[in-house]
Amino acid sequence: MDLSRLQNLIEEQIRIRGYELYGIEYVLERKTQILRVMIDKPDGIDIDDCVAVSDILNPLLDEWDPITEEYSLEVSSPGAERKLRNAEEIRRAIGKFVHVETYEQKLEGELVAFQDGNLTIKIRNKNIEIASPDIQMIRMAIKM
Repeated sequence: MDLSRLQNLIEEQIRIRGYELYGIEYVLERKTQILRVMIDKPDGIDIDDCVAVSDILNPLLDEWDPITEEYSLEVSSPGAERKLRNAEEIRRAIGKFVHVETYEQKLEGELVAFQDGNLTIKIRNKNIEIASPDIQMIRMAIKM
C-alpha cells in the first residue's frame, strides 16, 4: 500500500468538501488494522464532521481498494492539543493558547506573533520571545 498516494487521494476528496487533512496513519491496535484519517477545519471538528467524512470515504476506499487486508476506518480530529507541525499551522494558531518546549523550559501562553520562525508568547501580560533554534516542540494547549 502506498500511504502517500492514498493520502493525496483522500486529501483531494475532503478538501473539496471544506475539510483539511491533518494526516493519515495505518496502525495495528489490539489486533486490528486501522486506517486513521485526521481532519480539521477553521471552526473545528465535531462528531457530525467525522461521520460525514467517513460516509464520503467508505465507498471510495471500497472502490480504490488500497488495502488488501481487513481494516477499520477511523475518522477523527487531530485533538485539542495537537502538534503544530509547520509554519502555516503556527500562523493559524496566532491568538490562541499554546504550549512551547525549548531546550531549557516549558512555556504556555497566547501566541501573539510568529515571524522568521521566531515566536512571541504572551504570559501574564508579558511578551516572551523564543528564537527558532530553541524551539523543540509547539502544540495547542488547553487553558486551565
